[in-house]
Amino acid sequence: MSSSRAFEYRHVVGFEETNLVGNVYYVNHLRWQGRCRELFLRRHCPGILDALSQGLALVTTSCSCDYFAELAAFDEVLVRMRLGEIVQNRVTMRFEYFRVTAGGEELVARGEQRIACMRSDGERKVATPVPEELRQALAEFAAE
Repeated sequence: MSSSRAFEYRHVVGFEETNLVGNVYYVNHLRWQGRCRELFLRRHCPGILDALSQGLALVTTSCSCDYFAELAAFDEVLVRMRLGEIVQNRVTMRFEYFRVTAGGEELVARGEQRIACMRSDGERKVATPVPEELRQALAEFAAE
């Protein structure tokens, strides 16, 4: 990923996020993607949070993560999120996970998440354009 501006979420791993061997259970990386996305919305486009209560849905259509190194309890993790692309009603976000140590940062994983903007139409969801507030906020964090 490029050195363009990224939205950052810092996390300290807890025991509940590890398995019997002591390393972070893989699904937690995906949870952190969701948490990073939520905090981004809260900080950079609060109007979207209101729209979510009025029928807008940000539906996760896919997510992935490639792992390069293990994490353990009390590791400090920095998750950096950047916009990959916006196509019609879909947004792709890219994530990098770094272990933060006194010596710097170590890339430990890389992931991606795709969402579709949808609206309720009676009993079903229909595609709706990416709201302008979200487009503008994400544009500030576009990968180069």
